[in-house]
Amino acid sequence: MTTEPEPLLPETRRALLHRVAVAQAEGRTPSLVAAVVRDGATVWSGARSMIDGHAPDTETQYRIGSITKTFVAVEVLRLRDEGLLDLADSLGKHLPGSTEIADVTIAQLLSHTGGLPAEATDPWWERTPGELRPATTDLLGDQSHPHPPGRRFHYSNPGFALLGALIERLREAPWDEVLEHEVLRPLGMARTTPRPQDPAAGGWAVHPWADVMQPEVVVDTGRMGPAGQLWSTAADLSRWAAFLLDGNDQVLCAATLAEMREPVAVSSPRDLTGSWGLGIQLRRDHGRTLFGHGGSMPGFVAGLWISADERLAGITLSNSTSAPGVAADLVRIVAEREPRLPEPWRPMPSADPELLALTGPWYWGTHSYLLRVLADRGLDLSPIAEQGRASRFRAEADGTWTGLDGYFAGEPLRVVEQSGQVHLNLGTFVFTRQPYEPGEAVPGGVDPAGWQGTGPGPG
Repeated sequence: MTTEPEPLLPETRRALLHRVAVAQAEGRTPSLVAAVVRDGATVWSGARSMIDGHAPDTETQYRIGSITKTFVAVEVLRLRDEGLLDLADSLGKHLPGSTEIADVTIAQLLSHTGGLPAEATDPWWERTPGELRPATTDLLGDQSHPHPPGRRFHYSNPGFALLGALIERLREAPWDEVLEHEVLRPLGMARTTPRPQDPAAGGWAVHPWADVMQPEVVVDTGRMGPAGQLWSTAADLSRWAAFLLDGNDQVLCAATLAEMREPVAVSSPRDLTGSWGLGIQLRRDHGRTLFGHGGSMPGFVAGLWISADERLAGITLSNSTSAPGVAADLVRIVAEREPRLPEPWRPMPSADPELLALTGPWYWGTHSYLLRVLADRGLDLSPIAEQGRASRFRAEADGTWTGLDGYFAGEPLRVVEQSGQVHLNLGTFVFTRQPYEPGEAVPGGVDPAGWQGTGPGPG
């Protein structure tokens, strides 16, 4: 049963406001608005501004930059789940004419492993009108492949512009209109738009060595829009964070969203704390794994970071080109001061006798494991000692199970009855009830003499 999260303690709320105030003051940003989401509900919001009495609220729009990419990725996964594309499809299959990059796959574009350049061809796309790049072929220029596809991570803004073009071709409508109808409206995100709608913050550049500032240019980036065009609010991004964590049957299921945040590539071989999934950024922060995305455009910096374990999200929006990113700090503050209480243990509504008969110890050779039954006929196979490969398994309609994580992710698990004995076949590995149990189950057979001691000593 879902319950409303408890309000944060006053000292926690004070610590959150203090962090936002320090970020606004020391980061010298004209305004900063922040929110914390717990268990799908906004439990705190706060703001600071350079003008007394005019702090923004959670309905004030800011440009969110590359957080736009998470919206584009969700729509691409919708197309995949509908069967209109496969992530292994080459771009050329769906976008004829993209000859030089036709071999790049959709999955590679989503995970920034397609080898494409980081930025669009001249001039600087974030600061120039999209009319300068009217066609998809105008995005990359001559250098379409700085790296071989699939070889390494290399962040690519044009890669997501191509994904936007892919959406438009398969839906036969502009990418932002597709998002509005299929994603934003079902989630109640009426204040997330491709162009600003009042009340909206203006973007500013603050001089690096003096407390003076000037307005930043704001342009419609045209075909580069899927890389960073959207404007949104703290309230709408709170709804987005709740969706990214739990899914929504009208938009995308939780299982697909969990797939999107599975690591595909590390950001840098020198820094293994950051990685990328399918349109989702992952990072390690103070011992916890966060997923989400950062975003920046001239005059704006935004952040959205979520801890699945803590069911917490931190959101910040600011209107300075060089503003600090503190969304992850909001997650840490709440998680450390008010750690999540575990869900109460409750028994399953029913127990299948055949499944219960499978529980208990199993042996892979001399390695000992425990098999437990989970909800929805799922299974958990974990080593009894510290060493070994643990995995959870999802029940399938044909009476088998499929691994969900670890070494056995995607591998089939079958219960096999042979010569009056039962064993488990896990991706060809055989698990028996006794170590090297005699019989036909263990490939290669078992020594007929069985287990042996050393015998009497010499003399």
